Amino acid sequence: SCTDSPVTLKILQNWVPRVSHYFDKEHYTYVGHQIVIQESIEHFGAVVWPGALALSQYLESNQEQFNLKDKKVLEIGAGTGLVSIVACILGAYVTATDLPEVLENLSYNISRNTQNVNMHKPEVRKLVWGEGLDEDFPVSTYHYDFILATDVVYHHAALDPLLATMAYFCKPGTVLLWANKFRFSTDYEFLEKLCNIFNTTILAEFPESNVKLLKATVREN
Repeated sequence: SCTDSPVTLKILQNWVPRVSHYFDKEHYTYVGHQIVIQESIEHFGAVVWPGALALSQYLESNQEQFNLKDKKVLEIGAGTGLVSIVACILGAYVTATDLPEVLENLSYNISRNTQNVNMHKPEVRKLVWGEGLDEDFPVSTYHYDFILATDVVYHHAALDPLLATMAYFCKPGTVLLWANKFRFSTDYEFLEKLCNIFNTTILAEFPESNVKLLKATVREN
């Protein structure tokens, strides 16, 4: 149920302040790797949101519970790519997806931060929530162990397509990890819908950042 007692955590300030001529680059350290993220001010999806920091930190700290090594991982709404980069460093086969206008910056960050990492090469693909899933990601070929999503719920109209996308990819055996900042009634409404469809547990809360991290799995009848 959604009433479990989650662990209470704090997002650690583990980005490295840099004196840089580029105001749009952030330096982070996860799993012993320095990660440099280029943000873009034009697009929502191209800024590092707190949910991405929360999930990156949680994956780093809970590698035994969620072992990503050699697992197939899909990130939806990957944004700047931070979470996908961390998943790749943790040894996953990563597919990072987002809207077409975000892909250039996403690809740049992912290739730049994983080129010297001796892991599976991540893939970057277009995925518009709820559109063309059968054609682009046919069930017969694509099965994921983990679906990752951070800060995908905010004031926008695509919540039903987002839920449909989560339901499409969440097969028996798949674990959905979703971290989000909870601010609006729409955030809680989405959570309620998620709880109606999936077995849902709140794994962690980051009260200072208003972030909740949830695990969802498909209900097996």
